[in-house]
Amino acid sequence: MTGSGTPPTVDPKSALRRIAQAKRVSVPPEMRRHAATAIAKLGLAWLTPPPSPGTVVSAFLSFGDELDTAPLLRTLYTQGFKLCLPVMQGRNQPLGFRAWSPGDALVTVQWGIQEPQPTQPAVTPDILLIPLLAFDRHGNRLGYGGGYYDRTLAARRAGNNLCLAIGLAYDAQEVDAVPHLDYDQRLDGVLTPTGGRLFQ
Repeated sequence: MTGSGTPPTVDPKSALRRIAQAKRVSVPPEMRRHAATAIAKLGLAWLTPPPSPGTVVSAFLSFGDELDTAPLLRTLYTQGFKLCLPVMQGRNQPLGFRAWSPGDALVTVQWGIQEPQPTQPAVTPDILLIPLLAFDRHGNRLGYGGGYYDRTLAARRAGNNLCLAIGLAYDAQEVDAVPHLDYDQRLDGVLTPTGGRLFQ
């Protein structure tokens, strides 16, 4: 209780974030390996129309208990997609993107995140593969609270510089509803170990 006798307000996003994080941490190692292999086999061929080789795909290098993206990225690279990784450009700024290929040297920045070398060329992705803690059937995404992808997608969509935003997740990360505000950007689709789907 507060001094006024009013119960403290619980932020629904923060509450769901704690639950979702605990659920993701609890995924057993064997299921993690299976999930990584499954999404690599699925790739991006489920998209309609399937993207062609040469399409620029922004990926992310898995961190902590995130779904392992390494097999998927190797598959996309061998299929001829051009890969890039997000780059933080400052607090409250959208992300930038630099070209990257498996095996390229990386630099470690804030929070232990790895980014391409500053000498790598800046690129504009056609597809963004995005980490998340939870998602719902409407395409609402619960991220980590920094707002980087929301700002990035808002800037791209406002400028009519369209790109597909695809979340990568375990099937168990789907929830009935993700709390969202006006500035939260929806996903266009999600890829899980059991398949990919686009949201209406």
